[in-house]
Amino acid sequence: MASYPTKCNVGSCCYPFSPPPLRQASYTRVHIFKSVANRSRDRMVSVAMTKDRKASPDERMLVFVPPHPLIKHWISVLRNELTPSPVFRNAMSELGRLLMYEASRDWLPMISGEIQSPMGVASVEFIDPREPVVIIPILRAGLALAENVSSILPATKTYHLGMSRDEETLQPTTYLNKLPDKFPEGCKVFVVDPMLATGGTIVAALSLLKERGVGSKQIKVISAVAAPPALQKLNEKFPGLHVYTGIIDSEVNEKGFIIPGLGDAGDRCYST
Repeated sequence: MASYPTKCNVGSCCYPFSPPPLRQASYTRVHIFKSVANRSRDRMVSVAMTKDRKASPDERMLVFVPPHPLIKHWISVLRNELTPSPVFRNAMSELGRLLMYEASRDWLPMISGEIQSPMGVASVEFIDPREPVVIIPILRAGLALAENVSSILPATKTYHLGMSRDEETLQPTTYLNKLPDKFPEGCKVFVVDPMLATGGTIVAALSLLKERGVGSKQIKVISAVAAPPALQKLNEKFPGLHVYTGIIDSEVNEKGFIIPGLGDAGDRCYST
């Protein structure tokens, strides 16, 4: 067993594996999520278990929990059972904007050149609109978490994926699939799913992407709250995946809800 801090000096927490290039920090390298222990004010302590063999850097799944005060604020608003639906939905969209900002760091395709400013010639960099960037919100609550994405990433395509979970078996069913038969080669995909609890829905969604030629390292998952069972499954099935979440809770109950979590995100977003 090993514990490790989640503070790093570039403004983002990363665990349970080593950070990607350009993130100047030291992390404990572990390969399978087992459970999450206690969160204190300044640090999260996680308990993890390693495999017998060492995983290569390409095999490690990275989980990021950005320690921004605004992310903590909106998570707290979402947790409160007294938060009314319109405020809950707004909090979800604001949280999504912040997580998307963090997830797109060091990942977007750039082009460089020169432009004429009012005072002279300037070397500049722009996001390359020719490179495909895809947003896939998982309905229903994924719509709210992805609502403000266009303010961060204006040059994107959005494909909707609707999934519901059987309350008895906890198995997902796809009721809406607007994914293309084939994604452009090398495209970057953000999958937006607010709750990563048992992992059934997100694994099913990423499996659909894999069938369409999208590799794990082309995907970043955006979630409001995550739990160890989902992260465990993702790590086993999608090596190289990156997950960005507002917080990790330690428990999933027998009904598949994260504890303390924030309840049913879809119901709370839309009062249904």
